[in-house]
Amino acid sequence: MLRVAVVGSGPSGCYTAQSLVQQDPEVRVDVLDRLPCPYGLVRYGVAPDHEKIKSLQNNLRSVLEHERVRFLGGVAVGPGGVPAARLRQLYHAVVYCVGAATDRHLGIPGEDLPGSWSATEFVSWYSAHPDAADDGFVHGVRSAVVIGVGNVAVDVTRMLARGVTELAPTDMPQAALTALAESRVTDIHMVGRRGPSQARFTTKELRELGTLPGTAVLVDRREAGTDPAFLDPSGLPNAQRRNVEVLRGWADAPPAPEARRRIRLRFYLRPVELLERNGRVGAVRFERTAPDEGGGGGVRGTGRFEEIEAQLVLRSVGYRGVPLEGLPFDAATGTVPHRAGRVLRGDAAAPGEYVAGWIKRGPTGVIGTNRPCAKETVASLLADAAELEQREVHSDPLPHLRAEGVEPVGWAGWCAIERAEADLGASLGRSVVKLPDWESLLAAARTAGA
Repeated sequence: MLRVAVVGSGPSGCYTAQSLVQQDPEVRVDVLDRLPCPYGLVRYGVAPDHEKIKSLQNNLRSVLEHERVRFLGGVAVGPGGVPAARLRQLYHAVVYCVGAATDRHLGIPGEDLPGSWSATEFVSWYSAHPDAADDGFVHGVRSAVVIGVGNVAVDVTRMLARGVTELAPTDMPQAALTALAESRVTDIHMVGRRGPSQARFTTKELRELGTLPGTAVLVDRREAGTDPAFLDPSGLPNAQRRNVEVLRGWADAPPAPEARRRIRLRFYLRPVELLERNGRVGAVRFERTAPDEGGGGGVRGTGRFEEIEAQLVLRSVGYRGVPLEGLPFDAATGTVPHRAGRVLRGDAAAPGEYVAGWIKRGPTGVIGTNRPCAKETVASLLADAAELEQREVHSDPLPHLRAEGVEPVGWAGWCAIERAEADLGASLGRSVVKLPDWESLLAAARTAGA
């Protein structure tokens, strides 16, 4: 009987476990996660007002409740936790589904000033990630700059503009809800270095900005028109054409003087420096860019600059994988070298070591992209199964993990966390409200044994 450890309980980890139990009638799968809560970025990355996407948790839940799948939360792998080499001793195979754990940097002066954050850090705060910093992101902020024009940039822009009426029914932690309710942000600038036709947001997400109560969305037709495709989008692929048509509609709309907040979508501006004011970020200096003459979608600097006031800067310029102790790593791509999911050490596949998800292919695709990615890895693993099963392992790794000081949060512990979050919501006159820190999560999990 094949025993497999899947490291990471987000979509890629759950799809890997699902594919394993569907294709092998005897396999036993332990899904390990550093956090006491499952679902990865579905719990801690999807915006709280996107209930339809968050409902994907129900599908992932059915995987983790399978009789041959076991959730082991609160188990770190690597420094301070279970070494990768020890996992290989305890299981026939280990599949790493750990995502891309850090953000890309701009690499410009002032990037580390107080008030400058990655968008992921802001998302973690309003999503109640237990590692999140509670730093009063919006306190004293009038003007915010979001650098990037992808869906994460749209999410954080929308959260800055949302009112308490729309956010109260979500599972947002109470401290974040209170802070956003008291926010005095009036201007949010979402800025891209290229043109409207190269923006990476989806049309559905983009349109949501135009539905926010008391908020005007502004597009400068002259600035956006630097992109020839903005003036005539007929030749664009459908997704980009729809985006441009939405932006053209906002550029042609009359001003809305009654709006309490303004979202300004800016293009052809490249950040070159974050400027300090009174010990924190106070403005962003941009260089105006222009399309490359070659027409390939690139841009060139023009030597013209402008500054945008900002007491808060959120950088949304992509994710990056980080090295895993005990595994090879390609620093250029931020991924673990592999062949069809088999980890490569040099040119040879490492027996029993596999990857799936972003650590395998880089931070690309949508949630559903993880399904075929996981299936490819599982196909490789099962093709190797006869050889892997020749090595004897313990019938159950859990007692050995516990003997080494690991005390996992099992499925019952996670269900206890869910009950505690429902009780907290009821006490606040809301629905479910997430527990925001390690102490409260682990205390709730311990009630499962009471």
